[in-house]
Order: sequence, then C-alpha cells, then structure tokens
Amino acid sequence: MPIVNVSVTGKPDATLSAEIAREITKITAAHLRKDPTITAVAVSYLDPQHWFAGGKSLAEHGTNTFWLDIKVVDGTNTKLELEAYLKAIFDAFGRLLGGVHQESYAFVHEVPAAAYGYGGKTQEFRFISGRLKPA
Repeated sequence: MPIVNVSVTGKPDATLSAEIAREITKITAAHLRKDPTITAVAVSYLDPQHWFAGGKSLAEHGTNTFWLDIKVVDGTNTKLELEAYLKAIFDAFGRLLGGVHQESYAFVHEVPAAAYGYGGKTQEFRFISGRLKPA
C-alpha cells in the first residue's frame, strides 16, 4: 500500500504519466514485495528551467531528472531489497525520460505501521487483525 510521489522534468504528458505509474508499480512489487493493487502513484511535472542541479538548470544541462518519494512500513524490506529497488528505479527513469542527470533522486521513507494506513485503518491495525483471525 505504498504511496509514491514522482516529479519529473518536462511538460505534462498523460501517456508518460501512465507509463511511469505502470513501471513504478511493477518495480515496487518486484523489489519491495508491495501489492500492486493498492500501490498509488502521483506524477507531477516541472519545467527543466526551474529545476537545478549543481547551480545550473536542467535545461542548461540538457538532461532530464526525477524525484521519487515512496512511503512504506518500516521493517518490511531489507537493505539489499532497498538497494536493488533504487537501482531499478534509476534505470527505469533512464529508459522513460532519457538523458537522466546523475543528480536524480529516489527516497524510501520507512514509517511506523501505527502512523500509516489507508481506508481509515492503520497498517498496525491490519497486522494485528490478521493475527487475531482463527486459522
């Protein structure tokens, strides 16, 4: 049930947004074992003239970039899974956007289960409820 916020350089493009959402959902399921049916992705766009890396705009660099921010429940993934996820994300954006600047970022927030949820229920509640059901 992760929520993924992604910012990319460029003009809003519904087709690209759909491709980004599909790819992120697929990678998140494969590397972090998150259920794709409850993975949410929001994509926003920024003009490369207004995104800076090393003091120069991405327009000046002649490259694209992205910022991915995902929230998952703490303790549900290993360091190796997170490492593989970050590499897969960077590779995917290289294919999706082309010419991705090295100063592109992905950030995985590991948040407490009691402070995170959907549908009005925390992940902690879901975990405990699942343990209390008879086998």
